[in-house]
This record gives sequence, structure tokens and C-alpha cells, in this order.
Amino acid sequence: MSNFISFKKISTCFVLMMVIMAALCGCGKNDIPASDVAEIDDLPGKTIGTQMGTTGDIYASDYTEQGSVIKQFNKGADAVMALKQGKVDCVIIDSEPAKKYVELNKDLSILPEDFVTEEYAACIAKGNDELLDKVNGAISQLKENGTLDKIILNYIGDNTGSSPYISPEDTKRTNGTLTMATNAAFEPYEYIEDGRIIGIDAEMIQAVADILGMELVIQDMEFDSIITAVASGKADIGVAGMTVTEDRLKNINFTQSYTTSHQVVIIRNGESDGASFIADFKDSFYTNFIAESRWKFVTNGILTTLRISFFAVLIGVAGGFILAIIRFSCDMNKKFRFLNSICKLYITIIRGTPAMIQLLIIYYVVFASSNIDAVLVATIAFGLNSSAYIAEIVRSGLSSIDEGQFEAGRSLGFNYVRTMLYFILPQAIKNILPALGNEFIVLLKETSISGYIGIRDLTRGGDLIRSRTYDAFMPLIAVALIYLIIVIFLSMLVGKLERRLKNDAR
Repeated sequence: MSNFISFKKISTCFVLMMVIMAALCGCGKNDIPASDVAEIDDLPGKTIGTQMGTTGDIYASDYTEQGSVIKQFNKGADAVMALKQGKVDCVIIDSEPAKKYVELNKDLSILPEDFVTEEYAACIAKGNDELLDKVNGAISQLKENGTLDKIILNYIGDNTGSSPYISPEDTKRTNGTLTMATNAAFEPYEYIEDGRIIGIDAEMIQAVADILGMELVIQDMEFDSIITAVASGKADIGVAGMTVTEDRLKNINFTQSYTTSHQVVIIRNGESDGASFIADFKDSFYTNFIAESRWKFVTNGILTTLRISFFAVLIGVAGGFILAIIRFSCDMNKKFRFLNSICKLYITIIRGTPAMIQLLIIYYVVFASSNIDAVLVATIAFGLNSSAYIAEIVRSGLSSIDEGQFEAGRSLGFNYVRTMLYFILPQAIKNILPALGNEFIVLLKETSISGYIGIRDLTRGGDLIRSRTYDAFMPLIAVALIYLIIVIFLSMLVGKLERRLKNDAR
């Protein structure tokens, strides 16, 4: 009991120390010097931050031949945070999101000269020429009647939010569903507000769906997964402030352009807002969690993470025990070697490849032509991944039991199955319980990659908050602490179960 109490005290102190230290580091005054970049011509030889897969990332790579180092980030907010911390000299990103970053960070500025001008278009899978023609026709109609201009002016300009697009009440949606893949972290083109994905792209495609008489469904995912989702048939159209490039045209088709944008360069200007620690911390907490009820991203994400983890554990335990018993029995009886080889191959492949790759393969390849729910896909993927590790854990536990236990069971008249069920497995489970508990914890944390297929889990919830507040510190720390609390709780349960089994053994 004393060990449990001391562990609880240590855990509490550790959590409090993390919060205080992270707050002091993240909310303190900015003393990073200004960027040594005053114009586009200064980019050679500098460290440049980009969002992976964007046009800025593509064009920035040309500077590597001039001595520049390109650091790619999954999200624009991450690149900007690296800039604020001095890890990169500048960030190349789209102009409208850049304005939001600079608006909320007084230590950042945008170079007056545009890096490059680009045209945005929607992507559609090759071979789907019928949909391409229909969408092009709808976009042309929106341009001609002025609807597209109104949608853009509703998000960019002096009268933002004054005239949102509203679908006509008499719209008949008899032509099926139009599934749109996007990355809702790109304000003002697509972002989440009050639980809905809104923005220029979302309203524009809604208007297109109204013209085509289709029901619009929007799937939120990582930016670099959009083209894959469209090409594999998981989505009909991809719209996320996407520029037409030669490399993209090799894998996907594009509609006509619907708007013009610019890539700009964000730099540090050396200024500081001079805010006190307490004021800055309170303001950051309110902006990230209270404003617009953003805390719901976290709470809903927790429920999704726990749901995936729970059912994945059930699949992993069932599959793992079956694999382990097959392998153990085959090794023991020297029979069914072919079946044993299949199990070995499965375990080798699963343990030898990253969980994220397995998740993407199952979603984009195995279930490419299916509209199966992404949460179910993630549950299956993580369950199959966990089963391989649990199989080896259980097999080691079975191997640790002395062969005399088998002989004793058989001598009492029990057959092989009953001997395994009543004598061997109970002893093996006691031996492997700590390892199983550790596997469950690892599985819980592995679910953090679910956002790659558009699932709003706990980690994705923090990402969505960052995409709206452009603040990396508070959402990341909150998500990390929640994972830590869940892991501590699971560790306590496993420890309690271990002590219970030990007492029963006495």
C-alpha cells in the first residue's frame, strides 16, 4: 500500500512539474533574435520551414542547390512554431493562413514581396472524366453568376462573415453523394468552427453539389493524404487550397482554377509583446479551450481514442492468444509445420513494418473500394498490429511453464485442451501480465496516428485546436498530460490485478 501511495505522489508531482516547466518555457517572453532574411534574395543558405506537400514546399526545394536547408512539417502551425523558436530562419506558406499567424504573433512579419503566385483547383481521380466535366461546368456557372466571388469575399476582405452561402431550399439531391477530402487546418479556405467544417473551399463545393443535385460529405484528413484518398476512391474530390503541379498531374486530374493565391515568406521581426507570464498563460488557456468551446475537440477525441483502443485490445488479445497457442502447440507436437510457418510469417510482417504504414495500407488498399467507417478500419488495423506482439508475449509465457505441468494434467485424465485451459494458461497469464499491460499502453499511444485517415482522435483534437489558434504549446501539453493520466490509470489497474493474482496464488 505504501508503494502505491508513493507512486501516486511521485506521479502527481511529476505532472505538476511538467505543467509549470512547460508553461515557463512556452509562455515566457520571446528573446529569439530577428531573422536574417529581409527579402526573397536572402533565402539562399538559410534554413527554410515548409508544410510538407504544399506548393511552397515544392518550390523551396530549388534552394537546396544554393546551400539552403529545407525542414518539412506536417502542419503550418508546426513550421511557424519552429520559426518562433529559432529552429528555422523563415517559413514559406500560403498568404491567407500567413496573415492569421502574423495577426496572433507580434514577433512575426510577412515579407512584402510574394514568393510565388498560384492557382487553386480541385483534384479528381484519373478516369473519372464524367465528374470532372460536371464539376468544371458547375464552377463555371458559379463564376458567371457571381456566387464564387461572394463566397470568397465572405472570408477574405472587410465584410467577412456577413453573407455565408446558403443552399437553396428547393435543391433536389437525387444524384448520389459527393465526398470531399480536405485538411480542415487551412483558414480561411477550410477550418472547423462550432463542430462544422467551413471556409471558402467548403462553401464552394457545397454550391457545386447543389448544382449537381448531390449530397455533400466532407472528410477531414492530413493534407498529404488527400490525393491518395481521391486516387484510391475513398473520396470523389479533393479540395484544400491545392495548386496544380506537373508531379501531381501524374497521379491526379484537376478542375479549372477557382481562385488565385500567393505563397509568402514569414520571418521573425525581433519584437516582443512584453506580456506577463500569468496574463499570457490565462489568455492562451482561454483561446485554446474556452473560446468557441474548443475543449470539445479534446473531450470528443478522448472518447474516440478510448473506443479504438478498447476494441483493438479485444481483437489483439483474441488474435494474439490464437496465434500463440497455434505456434506453441505446433512447436511442442512437431506437427502442422505449414500452419506454424504461416503464423510466423504473419508475425514477422506485422512486427517488421510500422503501424502507420499498416494503417494506410488497410485504409487505402485493402478497403480502397469500400465506404467502411474510418474508426472501424483503425480498430482493425491496431488490433491486427497488437495481435502479433501479444502472440509472442503469450508464447513466451506458455514456454515458461515446466513441461511437467502438462504431464501432471494428462496423468489426471485431462486431454490436451483441458490441460492447456485449466493448468497452463492461468500460470502463463500471471507471468506475462506486466508485459501485456505494457502492450496495452503502447497500443493506446499508437492510436495517435489515426488522424492520417481523418479520425478525430485525441491527438487530432489537439491539432484542430492548433489550426485555429496557431498556438502549439497549450494544446500539445494538454494532449500529452491526458495521455499521461490515462497511462498512469492503466498502470494502476494492472498493478492492482497483479497483486490480486499474487494473493490468490497464496
